[in-house]
Amino acid sequence: MKIYNTLTRKKEEFVPQEEGKVKMYVCGPTVYNFFHIGNARPFVVFDTMRKYLEYRGYKVKFVQNFTDVDDKIINRAKEEGISAGEVSEKYIAEYYKDAAALNVKKATVHPKVTETMNDIIKFVQDLIDLGYAYESEGDVYYRTKKFEGYGKLSGKNTDDLMLGARIAVGEKKEDPLDFALWKARKEESEIAWESPWGMGRPGWHIECSAMSKKYLGDTLDIHAGGEDLQFPHHENEIAQSEAHNGKPFSNYWMHNGYINVDGTKMSKSLGNFKTVRDLLQQYDGEVLRFLILSGHYRGPIDFNPEILTQSENGLKRMRNAKSNLKHLIESGAEGPMTEAESQAVEGFAAYRQKFMDAMDDDLNTADAISAVFELITAINTAVAGGATKEMAKASMDILMELATVLGLLQQEIEEKVVIDPEIQALIDERQAARKAKDFARADEIRDQLKAQGITLKDTPQGVQVIRG
Repeated sequence: MKIYNTLTRKKEEFVPQEEGKVKMYVCGPTVYNFFHIGNARPFVVFDTMRKYLEYRGYKVKFVQNFTDVDDKIINRAKEEGISAGEVSEKYIAEYYKDAAALNVKKATVHPKVTETMNDIIKFVQDLIDLGYAYESEGDVYYRTKKFEGYGKLSGKNTDDLMLGARIAVGEKKEDPLDFALWKARKEESEIAWESPWGMGRPGWHIECSAMSKKYLGDTLDIHAGGEDLQFPHHENEIAQSEAHNGKPFSNYWMHNGYINVDGTKMSKSLGNFKTVRDLLQQYDGEVLRFLILSGHYRGPIDFNPEILTQSENGLKRMRNAKSNLKHLIESGAEGPMTEAESQAVEGFAAYRQKFMDAMDDDLNTADAISAVFELITAINTAVAGGATKEMAKASMDILMELATVLGLLQQEIEEKVVIDPEIQALIDERQAARKAKDFARADEIRDQLKAQGITLKDTPQGVQVIRG
């Protein structure tokens, strides 16, 4: 498998530190609101990366944090008249609901800042002891220029960063490029923890350095997140962690592209966002997941009604294939597969390989989905004249094998149709009309049932009755 490593700006063969095991850290949400579809992209993309690694036999320790201490959380607490802790717990619960709707698997560990405070404080003190940080009136800052590799991830250099850099009012830093590791409490009501530098709370960047070290050790195999985190967040994580640990922080860095609206990055600050919670009122979660995976993760996605419709149609094609195979498994012929069926099933392996080749090429989910569609075409052709149950099961197995890696076709959405005597009478009448070649009456009955939300699908095994 090859991964485009942001650190080296090239595709590299993926070789984990320990054979068969992967240590992966993905930056999680700041929990003060529902997450939007742009936030959802890294959740879905790197969940898919994890699923694929596990499919290939790796044991993945996947860590995704919750930032539950932040100015935005404090402000939301004031707006809602509840504590910051209540705000964060509320939106962590909402995150799990929406993530589940997108078929995003829970992390091996979901650490919270508030539960890692002792580790964070020790990490900051260690950096002070090493000469990489200093205290200034209750704040603690990192000496950016002391770390020689600063800028290696984002491609920025300190001379360029100095242009326009300034020290804000109230900050007492040695250098404008220094960033906060610990922030002194400004007012009594502000959430804070005791530390060697007085009451305060951690800066954003130090949190991930401390949490990743606690759960994954000094060096990660993969660190991932949105491209907007490259600088300054991930750059600062590298500076903190490598100064502290004396080792490379992560061997591979993966960053997904933005989801744009009218050519502009979707963000809460611009107000041009759609929350996943709102979108779930109109679309089911697998449609949104399909949308996110339908383009290469490093490229941008233009979010619009057309792409949602395309995603609905693409997913519907997959679901129809699954539904048809379920029907064949129930109604197909008993006994072993015919020779032609066995040959067809053997041929399906080529689509598995095509799928894996795409996923091995820097997680190319767009081409992987194309391989699934080619598989569906081959399956439909093979079962067009009917199939044995065994053939249908074998076809279903490979379809679900690949779809599960993508996190698709996991939700059972078909409603069981209750066929009451009146509906059954119409179905029987339609069958009789077809037999008598009275196709006008047969079509009339079909349309009548369609208006009631019932679709009749004619197959070699008989009439399949489905909702919708």
